[in-house]
Amino acid sequence: MEIKEKLGAIEAILFASGEPIELYRLSEASGVETGSIPDIIRLLNERYSDNESGICIKKLDSSYQMCTNEKYSGQIRAALETKRSTPLSNAAMEALTIIAYNQPVSKGFVENVRGIDSSSVINNLVEKGLVEEAGRLDVPGKPIVYRTTPVFLRSFGLSSVADLPPIAGQTERVGEDGQLVMTDIKEDTESDEEN
Repeated sequence: MEIKEKLGAIEAILFASGEPIELYRLSEASGVETGSIPDIIRLLNERYSDNESGICIKKLDSSYQMCTNEKYSGQIRAALETKRSTPLSNAAMEALTIIAYNQPVSKGFVENVRGIDSSSVINNLVEKGLVEEAGRLDVPGKPIVYRTTPVFLRSFGLSSVADLPPIAGQTERVGEDGQLVMTDIKEDTESDEEN
């Protein structure tokens, strides 16, 4: 294997991993001898430095990890903060509302209510920490179900999902099992009129 191939293999593995990789695993995966890897890492770091790159490779005990250059930490922090504070789209608010009022629910349930594929929207909500996996349904295929998180409650100023405002045209009550139950106002008034 030529040096350029070795450099490319080590760089690709470290980039794809995103996590620290032990020296022996890096050697096994790349086909590069263990003794040569520190020199290859040094060459890669020199290349990054010469090009004023935003990345570098760090040695962590007996592992190596591709990292961002500390020089750009302020810009990285600003970009990540901007991403976190991006307002939710209408689609995300719809999906979040469906999950909050009906939790735990599967992606299929959200898609049935919305009438459109909601996979990427739910994945985005998970990434933002507003919803999380809450197990699997005991039905064929065992789909993952989702529920809201403490981040959701904090973001919307709630202490529990029981504090969610009622949906227009519905009233809420706590059922025998302690779960929040929503009923149509029309049904409530009809049952009151019958009494």
